[in-house]
Amino acid sequence: MSESLPRRLPRGRHALSRDELERVQRARLCVAMAEVMAEKGYVATSVADVLARSGVSRQTFYQVFDSKLDCFMTAFEFAGDLLMERLLEKVGADENGLLAPDAAGDPVRRFELTFTAYLEALAAELPYTRLFLVEVYAAGSAAVQRRSRLQATITTLLADLMGVTDDAGRFTCQMIVAATSAMVTNAVADNDVAALRAVGPPLIDHVRTLWNAGAFGHQTERSSR
Repeated sequence: MSESLPRRLPRGRHALSRDELERVQRARLCVAMAEVMAEKGYVATSVADVLARSGVSRQTFYQVFDSKLDCFMTAFEFAGDLLMERLLEKVGADENGLLAPDAAGDPVRRFELTFTAYLEALAAELPYTRLFLVEVYAAGSAAVQRRSRLQATITTLLADLMGVTDDAGRFTCQMIVAATSAMVTNAVADNDVAALRAVGPPLIDHVRTLWNAGAFGHQTERSSR
């Protein structure tokens, strides 16, 4: 997991402010939620399980979260932010998510680098990956809707990455994102990192074929040079 927070705070007085203390506790609980759910699934995971894994008291849990679902949704947001941060960094985007004119070379090459980074991010953060790809369906409609919004954000990033500007091209991007989600979810559900990474080469080749066939519609001047 990317979080390296201590399982317990040091005994005695410490220098953390109340806000910083709550931030640490919130992050630790989210890490515990993702880890326990990776082992037991959302339905079988209890608040008591999260407390035991995190070392946080029940009283503190309910000072930070309203419920198990509230903790899950916060962990989900963290997972999405972590993924987007990794992707934007890989493609050379600025703090506003805008790509540099020469970011990562030609459009298909940009896709290859970004998609490889996406798969590596999923593999590196498998508990969080399982949280937003698998367990999200057990968490209810609000969680599924939030996942759909994340997919829409990734679709927009892909369209910008490929330099497509029309509806046909963006629909192609939407299909790629949806197909990718379905393909990687099976591997994540099986905790099979090798199968997760194996999705990359054939999908990248297919995107190259689609690009060469003009399936992305009209492209910007930059991407078609």
